[in-house]
Parts: sequence; C-alpha cells; structure tokens
Amino acid sequence: MVEKRKIVLVGTGFVGMSMAYSILNQGGINELVLIDVVKEKAEGEAMDLSHGMPFAPTKMDIKAGDYSECKDANIVVITAGLNQKPGQTRLELAKANAKIMKDITKQVVASGFKGIFVVASNPVDLMTYVVYKTSGFPKQRVIGSGTVLDTARLRFLIGEYLQVASKNVHAYIMGEHGDSSFVPWGHCYVGCKKLIDVMNENGKDVKDLDKIYTQVQQAAYEIIEKKKATYYGIGIALTRLIKAILGDENAIMPISMYQNGEYGHTGMFIGVPAIINRNGIKEMMELKLDSNDQKKFDDSCKVLIKMIEEDINSILEEE
Repeated sequence: MVEKRKIVLVGTGFVGMSMAYSILNQGGINELVLIDVVKEKAEGEAMDLSHGMPFAPTKMDIKAGDYSECKDANIVVITAGLNQKPGQTRLELAKANAKIMKDITKQVVASGFKGIFVVASNPVDLMTYVVYKTSGFPKQRVIGSGTVLDTARLRFLIGEYLQVASKNVHAYIMGEHGDSSFVPWGHCYVGCKKLIDVMNENGKDVKDLDKIYTQVQQAAYEIIEKKKATYYGIGIALTRLIKAILGDENAIMPISMYQNGEYGHTGMFIGVPAIINRNGIKEMMELKLDSNDQKKFDDSCKVLIKMIEEDINSILEEE
C-alpha cells in the first residue's frame, strides 16, 4: 500500500502556486488539495497544474476542495492573506492578516485535522503565533517558514562572493523574518571551515559580510519594487520544508518556532535553526550566541512581543 502523502494548500496566490508548481516538478506527494476564498481560482489552478501531469516525475492527484479535505491531510500549508505592498513593512500587514489566519485556522481544526501546520503568510512569525494560539496544537506541530528564505538568499550571495557552491555554505539568518533579523557570523561555515577564516585566508574584507547581509535584508523590498511580489524563492523553500517533514529527514532548517525559555525568551515565534521530521519540530538547535548576537536576538524578540501585545492578542480575544 502506498504511503499517503496529502497536502492541503490554503491560498492560491503567487506564493502558494509557486510552491504547488515546485511540488509538481519534484514529486513525492500523492495528493494536493487547493483551497481559496475564490473557489473558481482554486479550480482553475488545479486544472492548469493537472495538465502538466504527463511530464511530472510522479503521479499526484490535484484538485480544488474545501476545509473538510484537511481531516486526513499530513500537512496544511497556509499562504493566504493580503500581499505586502511597495514600501510596506511585513509588520504593517499584521492586523488584517491576523484576522484571516484566525478564521482559516478555526476551519482547519474543525475538520478534525491532526497533522502539521506550515505557515508562510506574512508577517510570518506573528501569523504562526496566531495559528498556534487559535489551534491549540502542540508547538512542535506549528511551523512558520521563518528565515528559511532569508537563509537561502544569504547562502546564495556568500556562494557567489566566494565562488563556492551555495549548498556548501552553512549559514543562518536568525530572528524575525524582517528588518530585525541578523546573522550569527561566528556560526557560519564554508564546507567544514569557519567563514571568517575563509575570508581572512583569501584576503577578503570581513566588512563585506555586512554588505551581503544588507542585500539579504533589502532583497524582498527590491524584488517587490521591481516585480510587485516575491514568490519563487519561498515557493521552493516551502517544498523543501514539506519534503523534510514527509521524508522524516531530521533536516536542520531555520524555521519560525515557539520560544519557551530558549535564548532567554518565551511567548513568541521567531526564526531559529531546528531539526525537522515527520512529527514537525523534533528539537531546536540552540546556538551559543556571543553578547553582540544575543542583543540582536533580544531586540528582534522585542519587536515581535510589542506587536503581539499591542495588536495580535486583542484580535485573538475577539469572538
């Protein structure tokens, strides 16, 4: 008997459909259900994807559906919500999207869903918090896409700068998926060698790393300015996360995870390296941060806690 690998995608915008297209190309899923507030949009997307099936690596049933489909799903991926506009920060999206997340989560849970939530709607750390609080699920089964895309951007740029394969760059962006993120440079490696040592041995200016981080931090704003939205990068990153879960990989990824005393903080979701398997989050890989990095992490947590206390909790308390 073939193992059931069913994904429900809520939100058929650019991000969700980039993920769906990536899954279709990579295979490994045997059922994909699309849900959207505009039902005809979901139906059209399902038709369009299905027509590529003769050229896909594995068979996959693709259809539009409703929330009842979540009952036997392994993973529900939420990409629904309002888009980030030019000049708008991710945090400015929070209030409107929090109400959307709350409504979606209630409907998913009402179906009898027992799987894993993967949240990619922005601002993702806050939206993941909303899903966690609304669902009542264990923290291990609510995962935000966190800084997985930021990290991919970082590795790509470091790889280009040093002329090494980006897959052999082991570096992470931590903190909020947004303006207060940071790179713990002391924990970055090229192959098995510290990045800082590689820089020094090759006569590179370590200050260039700050320029690379700035490029990462500003990447979304630049892409939005040029083409109105970002979606391919996060689409393929979500596929990677899904396959790590379904494949029980114990893969290390920088996702948005609930803090329960780690790094000295409690009560918010924020981007940290964690081990991902079929149960969701196996455990956090807690790094020993130096005082400078700890302060950056503290500041990032403060940004999110402020938003939770001022905007998010009041929405969660509404009936």
